[in-house]
Amino acid sequence: MAVYITSLNSGSNGNCYYIGNDTEAVLIDAGISCRETERRMKNLGLDLKKVKAIFVTHEHSDHITGITVLSKKHEIPVYITEATLRASSIKVEPHLQYAFTAAQPIQIGQLMITGFRKYHDAIDPHSFMVTDGTVNIGIITDIGHACKEVVECFSQCHAVFLESNYCDDMLALSSYPIYLKKRISGNEGHLSNKEALELFNKYRGQQLSLLILSHLSQNNNKPELVNELFTACAGGTKIVVASRYKESELFLVDGQPVEGRAPMLKSGKNGQLQLF
Repeated sequence: MAVYITSLNSGSNGNCYYIGNDTEAVLIDAGISCRETERRMKNLGLDLKKVKAIFVTHEHSDHITGITVLSKKHEIPVYITEATLRASSIKVEPHLQYAFTAAQPIQIGQLMITGFRKYHDAIDPHSFMVTDGTVNIGIITDIGHACKEVVECFSQCHAVFLESNYCDDMLALSSYPIYLKKRISGNEGHLSNKEALELFNKYRGQQLSLLILSHLSQNNNKPELVNELFTACAGGTKIVVASRYKESELFLVDGQPVEGRAPMLKSGKNGQLQLF
């Protein structure tokens, strides 16, 4: 089996990640406008009618801005913890509200979505794993450090959206006030390039064919720096740096082993890129 994934946007200006198969899909967060979500999905040949649910990681505005309009306009159910809903500014139609709890899988067609608690400065933050039973996709952003739940998820994945938020040196030399630097680099802040790279080097499984580095800081990081750091030790893993300005390519992750060879890209149906 195979799963299609893309980053529709990634950064402090908005986060939205698409994971789906041939018949259904989910969005993890919807932090860009409904119009932009529609436009970017159309650019990739994706049909919003296939999106059967939006799963919300936490209440910060860059993760929820588009949810109210997107959910209402397209009748998309929103899965959100009760605490996050109370802390957020979004309004979801009652018949489209669904609660979830950590470690309890939710079935959306052939996809299984499981949330797990993460360390971030929010009320009830979660990361997610999405699987079709064969291919595992991790969505691991906005984390202060790689706790055991993060490590367990990461080690099982065939593809991961992984935060690589800031460069330690750039943050230290930035004009940010001390309290903000401490917040970003703290145990409930964001993951640095160094920490993300350590997680990748120590815990990636041989099945990890695609790593999408996500949620890069605009002021304290550089895409070319992140790409250089991870490409140098990528092995058989394809490295992609998600943009804060546009959608990424659409990747098809087929779960085939990549041990001993670099993944190749091939045009699949509808022009998608397939990872082998």
